[in-house]
Amino acid sequence: MARKPARTNDAALAAFIAKKAEIDAMLARLQAFSEDHFGADPERLNWSDLGSLEYQAHLLKQISDFAFREGEHAA
Repeated sequence: MARKPARTNDAALAAFIAKKAEIDAMLARLQAFSEDHFGADPERLNWSDLGSLEYQAHLLKQISDFAFREGEHAA
């Protein structure tokens, strides 16, 4: 009986590495954005700046909770 050749995951691995590079680039941009006070001028900060920051924190918390199985994603 002939054996089937082992299936490789080369395509999946390449796609994973490409997606990881995208995420790494986003994280680098977010880090730079944080260092720039998330685009807010500290001298002219107002409540809308806080609202924007809270929304961004909310979205990042969803990602963090999913990644670390916390919050609503806890086992």
